[in-house]
Amino acid sequence: MLNITPVTNHREREKGVIVYPVYSRRSEGLSIGINLFPDKKLCPFDCPYCEVFPFSSKAVFSLEQLEDDLQKAVSEAKKQNAVIKDICFSGNGEPTLSPVFPSALKLAEDIRAEAAPSARLVIITNGAGLLQPQIFSLLKDAALLPATDIWLKADAGTEDWYKKINLSSIPYEKLIAVIKEFVSCSPVTIQTMLCAVNGEQPSEAEKQAWESLVCELVKSGGKTNGVRKVQLYGKARSAPKDPLASQLPESYLEERAASLCSAFKSKDISIPVEIYL
Repeated sequence: MLNITPVTNHREREKGVIVYPVYSRRSEGLSIGINLFPDKKLCPFDCPYCEVFPFSSKAVFSLEQLEDDLQKAVSEAKKQNAVIKDICFSGNGEPTLSPVFPSALKLAEDIRAEAAPSARLVIITNGAGLLQPQIFSLLKDAALLPATDIWLKADAGTEDWYKKINLSSIPYEKLIAVIKEFVSCSPVTIQTMLCAVNGEQPSEAEKQAWESLVCELVKSGGKTNGVRKVQLYGKARSAPKDPLASQLPESYLEERAASLCSAFKSKDISIPVEIYL
């Protein structure tokens, strides 16, 4: 066990921390998280499954503190022979919307390359930042780096489910259009939350629309860009909107994965589909 005490529920972020080590199910090991919003949550989505509870703190983000904390976290992990799977931008909101994101990204990549070269650099995003041309360009360049992964949210295949699962004021068609544009020129991992909302699981029409969307995204990128893999994950942590969102059975996630694999096969697509409960 690391002396830096990796957390399993990410609640340390709400105490004003900028760097927080976690055991991540999707990273399958130790992930060192970067939180660009230590003082409050900032996100254009209000997903009912989101684990970030309402909070405020007097913490102030600074690049100097990020550099110091990240260096210490990496050093402590290495002292204890812990394998760092990745350094990950996530935190209390949408990281790409922070004004310091470009500088923080460069700093994190420099530290990763020097101090943890075997680790990946992961950016978890809901795609909202892609609506800003400078962020689109920044992420496009980042996605082409050999050690960087963009984990891009695509929870819904229809506007109806989008309004239930993401609760965002960003028009669905506008967001999907920019995601399609980005995936056509950049490699990404698609991540999709599968949970019930108000006791209702995604409809058959939603399921088919989502599969069509994912297949379109895969095809749009050709062999070099597009979707590298798809991550399906279920609700595993408490959320402030509970019980609005609730966990679906493991069998449902397995069925959705099998159905997507079948759709891939029919279109001669061969990429991994992973399930995380």
